[in-house]
Amino acid sequence: MIQVTSIQFTVGKVDAGIAVLLSPDHHLIEFPANLLPDGLSTGSIVNVTVERNQEEEQRQKEEFAALQEDILSTYSQSPQAPVISVKAVTQTSVIIKWDPLVLYAATFRGLDVYRKGQKLNLPANALSTSAKLSGLDVAQEYDIWIVLRTSAGSFTSNKLQVKTHSMDNLTGLNPSFGSLSKDSDVDTLIELLDRIGAKYTDDLTSDNTHLVCTVPKGPKYERALELNIPIVTPEFLKACELQQKVMPAHTFYLAKQ
Repeated sequence: MIQVTSIQFTVGKVDAGIAVLLSPDHHLIEFPANLLPDGLSTGSIVNVTVERNQEEEQRQKEEFAALQEDILSTYSQSPQAPVISVKAVTQTSVIIKWDPLVLYAATFRGLDVYRKGQKLNLPANALSTSAKLSGLDVAQEYDIWIVLRTSAGSFTSNKLQVKTHSMDNLTGLNPSFGSLSKDSDVDTLIELLDRIGAKYTDDLTSDNTHLVCTVPKGPKYERALELNIPIVTPEFLKACELQQKVMPAHTFYLAKQ
C-alpha cells in the first residue's frame, strides 16, 4: 500500500541554499532550497509531498541481506589443513607435495616442514606445493608433516612415514639430459632407465637427482650449477645398472672445460 503525505508550508526565508519553512501549526523546518521550485521568496506557499518508496526499500533490504551472507561465507570459514603425500624418494632425500593452500580470508604467516619432530629451515611460501628434504640417512624411516601458520591459527597436515631407499634401489633416480655428444645416446639411456625402474624428465628442476651430459654448457648445465644438482656423464647410469646399486656421483662428475 502506497503511503503519501502532503503538507503545506510558508516560506520564511531562503539563505545560503537553505529554505526555512513554517508549517500551519507553527513548526519550523530547514529544507534544501535546490529541491524547491524556482522563484520562491518569503511568504510563498509550497506543498511538500512525501511518499514512501517501498520497492526501493525492499531492494536495499535484499541487497544488505546478500552482503551479510557474503561476509559470513567469506570470513566464517577456517583455512584447510594441508594434506601431504610422497612425490619422490631417493637414498638421501624425500620430496613431499600438497594441493594449493586454501586460506579463505586468513593471511598466510608461514609454512613449516617437520622431520622426526624437528622443524627444518626450508623455504616455503603461500604458493608452494612441494618441499624437498635432503641430507637424510640411507634406508631410514622418517615421520614428516607440515604446519600451515595463518592469521586464523595453525593447521597441521597429516603425518607421513617414509623410508629412504637402500643403495640397491635404483627407482629413485630421476635425471634430466643435457648436451650429449651423440643425440642417439639419449634413447639408449632412456632404455637403461626403463630397465632399472627409474625415470627422467625433459625439464630440469630441483626434483631431478642428476643432470647427465657430456658437454659442459647450455641452459640446463647452468641451471644444474645454480640448483647444486650433480652433473655426471652417462657412465654414471651405466655403472649403476652394472653394479645394481647407486654409485657415488663424484666419481662420474663431468669435468669443466
